[in-house]
This record gives sequence, structure tokens and C-alpha cells, in this order.
Amino acid sequence: MEKFIMAGDTAVRYADYGKGDKVILLLHGYLESIEVWSDFGGMLGKQFRVIAIDLPGHGFSKWGGREVIGIDYMADTVATALEKAEVKECIAVGHSMGGYVATALAELHPSLVSGLVLFHSSPGADTPEKKEARKREIAIVEAGKKEMLADVNPGKGFAPENLKRCWETIDELGEQALMMEDQAIVGVLKGMMERRDRSDFFASLDKQRLMIFGRGDSYIPVETAEAMIEKFPSVEVEWLEKSGHMGFVEEPERSMEILSNFAEK
Repeated sequence: MEKFIMAGDTAVRYADYGKGDKVILLLHGYLESIEVWSDFGGMLGKQFRVIAIDLPGHGFSKWGGREVIGIDYMADTVATALEKAEVKECIAVGHSMGGYVATALAELHPSLVSGLVLFHSSPGADTPEKKEARKREIAIVEAGKKEMLADVNPGKGFAPENLKRCWETIDELGEQALMMEDQAIVGVLKGMMERRDRSDFFASLDKQRLMIFGRGDSYIPVETAEAMIEKFPSVEVEWLEKSGHMGFVEEPERSMEILSNFAEK
């Protein structure tokens, strides 16, 4: 069931479905919306109550016209949505940018998060190289060429061997990107660039933590993932051997197994 609520000055769309004593919160990535979780969330909904939220500026959620759509603001918005959905605690699963939000949620609203899953994501801040890449995307959008992002970015999220098989999802991701207003895309990019490094918080968090990586991920290459794993030795780690940056689409059954086992601990 889809609903709209007001979180402060922000109208937010979220989906609430499935049954179970435990709640799984699904937070999508940059240029995505709750539609990206449709199939995978349905699988999870057979065992758990699932909440999927359009993050501010994405899908049908608003963002209050902010120049910078900050990660902390997104986390506060998610917290309000959860409270209105009468969720007292959840396992927060964040894909890519959604992982930044999930980590912020765990720090800013600790009572709401019983476990944290970074799905192709990181608790760290942007590297200088990543900031430059985001600046290039801002320039593209401000030049009125958002379509370039919608054409190129979705396919980059998949391992090369999965491109043909996942072409329908890639097309859908392009459509989700085109739905976003130019100002919102720029605001989100600025928010990601300005986010705090939460590595120390993540390392010290005394709750269940899991990082999931893909062997074919071009955004988080294997060597980068391995460096993160060394930095957080107490965090559980799972690898998707046949995935890029979209493991829950590329390997849904294996991803489902990993998350189910984590949630049932």
C-alpha cells in the first residue's frame, strides 16, 4: 500500500506492505525511487513488514525547494515517516546513496534502527575524485542535459554480463531519473558532496552491521571494498559474485537469502 505523509514541510511517498514482527526499511539510491525495490521488496514482504520510502527529491517525494538536499535532512525525513507509520524500530537497508541516509538515521535516531545494512555503499565521505565527478554531473544538469545522466548512469550500475538480461530494469531506472526535477538532482549531488564522514560512528556502532558488495561493481571496485572491509573488521560482509552495483536486481535470490539470514539473527 502506498501512502503520502507530511514530514515537516516535505510531502513524502512511501510503500508499506508485507507482514511480520520485524520491519525492513529499504532506502534507494541516487536517481532512483521506491519502484526500484518492487520485485525484491515483494520477496522480502513474504517474511517481513517492508517500508520503502521515496527519499526527498526522488520519485513523488518533495524537498521543500532546498538548494542542498542534505543527507541528515533525508534521515530526519525518513524518521518522521517511520514514526507516522508507527514503526518503533527497523533494520535499515540502504542502497548506495540510501546507505548514507541509513547510516545517518542510525546516528541521529538510534532508537529506530536495530540493524544496519550498507548495500553497495559506504559510511565514508566523498573522495576528492568523487566530488569532482559530482561537480561534472551538476554541470550537465545545469546545462539542461539531464537526459545524459538518464541514458548513461543506469547501465553503469550493472555488471557487463548482466546488461542484456536486465535491460528492462535499466530502462525503468532511466525513467526514474527523468522524473526528477533538475533542481532536485543538483541539490542531492550537493548534499552527497557535503556529507560528513561517519566511518568512526559506523565502526563503533554496537548493533548488527552488514556490508554487501558486488564483484563487478564499477562504483565500488573490489580493491576499494577490500580496503573498507579491513577498516571495519567487526562488520559482517557478504559478496555477490555475479553482481555490479545493483545486486538486489542482478542476484535477487542470493540477496534475499543474505538479508533474511541477517534479519533473523
